[in-house]
Amino acid sequence: MTTNLFFKHALLPGGWAQDVCLGIADGLIATVTAGETAAGQHAIALPGIPNLHSHTFQRGFAGLTEYQAAGEDNFWSWREQMYRFALQMTPDDVEATARLAFIEMLESGFTSVAEFHYLHHAPDGTPYYNIAELASRIAAAAAETGIDLLLLPVFYAHANFGGMNPEPGQRRFITGLDQFAELYDACRNLAPTGIAPHSLRAVTAEELAALHKLAGTAPFHMHIAEQTREVADCAAWCGTTPVAWLLDHAQVDTHWCLIHATQTTPAERAGIAASGAVVGLCPITEANLGDGIFHTRNFPGGFGIGTDSNVLIGAAGELRQLEYSQRLLYRERNVCAAGGATGAALWHAAARGGAQALGQPLPGLQPGAPANIVTLAATPSENPDVALNTAIFAAHPPVVDNVWVRGRQLVTAGRHPLSESARRGVRQMQAKLA
Repeated sequence: MTTNLFFKHALLPGGWAQDVCLGIADGLIATVTAGETAAGQHAIALPGIPNLHSHTFQRGFAGLTEYQAAGEDNFWSWREQMYRFALQMTPDDVEATARLAFIEMLESGFTSVAEFHYLHHAPDGTPYYNIAELASRIAAAAAETGIDLLLLPVFYAHANFGGMNPEPGQRRFITGLDQFAELYDACRNLAPTGIAPHSLRAVTAEELAALHKLAGTAPFHMHIAEQTREVADCAAWCGTTPVAWLLDHAQVDTHWCLIHATQTTPAERAGIAASGAVVGLCPITEANLGDGIFHTRNFPGGFGIGTDSNVLIGAAGELRQLEYSQRLLYRERNVCAAGGATGAALWHAAARGGAQALGQPLPGLQPGAPANIVTLAATPSENPDVALNTAIFAAHPPVVDNVWVRGRQLVTAGRHPLSESARRGVRQMQAKLA
């Protein structure tokens, strides 16, 4: 059975089309036909954006770390606060936080998410009886809210380059290769799954090779070159930078997603592009943590966006922060516009790069792709480029009206039906954590 949805304008892979009918069957887009109208036509359809990098548990303490730490306050001092909160969270807390994070993603236009999941064990560091207990809570929250989930269990074994012993605050994250293989098998029974070596700080070269072999052609995500100290520590270990070492020693290809890469040279960015890997940018988190700015100008490779620490969740907000960071970097305007409208260029890039990172073979609104569709809230302009630019750069939230995932409508008039109850649950949890 085919269900038809009608739109005045739709952002297709080739650009805007008018009076578009999307035929949906079995959760996929079966047909795309222009020049058709019907009663109940929606104004503007966009492809849902994949969120290619999320740690949902960190949504639970969003806003609770915005106090100046003693001494130098940076990513590393924030990390110590994150460890403190992570050590307090129960499985129920993890599920409640994921539920709210997924709802906020859906309400903002993210229709799928790669959950970079590294909170594995009990607070004392011992595995739960079900080794995938916390991963199962993530999967349950995704099923309840309806978002498409790619589960990325994280391998985390060391505190720094060269296989240094882990720190006490990392005890809920730590696994060996054998235990990780067991965890990975359990996760594959919960949701579509890839593998995420946390970073070159947290894995040895031998462990990275073993993980890559285990993953096969599954998505393979990794933090890389996020912080200046990380780059310096890597140089002290091996004499070169994280990206240079990775490109020289690993088989980086189209299945890889390199998260952040904010501390990279032009030659390293060219190497990433040549490998076919996607760069995973999380502009709001990168600004919040003082990470740095990835240079999009002259970058010929693919990139997508993620919400990382989930301090503030919003697809339009991430795209706006990305463009504004480039404007501040180059002191120019519309840096990501690619010769046209900035909003459409950003949305297209995020949809394409995100789909590749999540292992979705077809991005955007086209036959065979998932029926993941977003419509914009009311706009004063009939011009779809102006409407999308307004939604990203000049509108108060909510900017999204309706959201369908796999053809099922999950958000109506900007709200998910579980929104209020999820917010109450996390407020109660935050009171406990604070």
